[in-house]
Amino acid sequence: MKFCKSVCLVAALTFLISGCGKAKTSTTPANTYTPTLEVSAVVNGDTAALQLTTDLKLSKEHYNQQRVQGEGHVHISLDNSEKIIVTDKEQVFDHLSKGPHEAKVSLHNNDHTPYDVSKTITFEVK
Repeated sequence: MKFCKSVCLVAALTFLISGCGKAKTSTTPANTYTPTLEVSAVVNGDTAALQLTTDLKLSKEHYNQQRVQGEGHVHISLDNSEKIIVTDKEQVFDHLSKGPHEAKVSLHNNDHTPYDVSKTITFEVK
């Protein structure tokens, strides 16, 4: 009987001690990479070419697939229109009306989650 009490006491102490340790958690954020983005517009007549400068790898082959850090695509909305998806560092808009225009450009992962990096530029077609 004394032996049984000793075994139960040791088991209870072991269970109690194992529950007192800290849980291991990762302090590193899942996505630590923040890409750079610069946007400029070159206007020629009624055509504007947006030039994108970024260190993000624009990936046609992994578009709409699993997230890969440092890789993705661009969303562009011209004059608050429907966004378009771009996987090149230049996007040309033809047959623009005269006057001011606004382009909103943002960087996204392959799975469309944002990198929270965006720029808005304005330019004028004369």
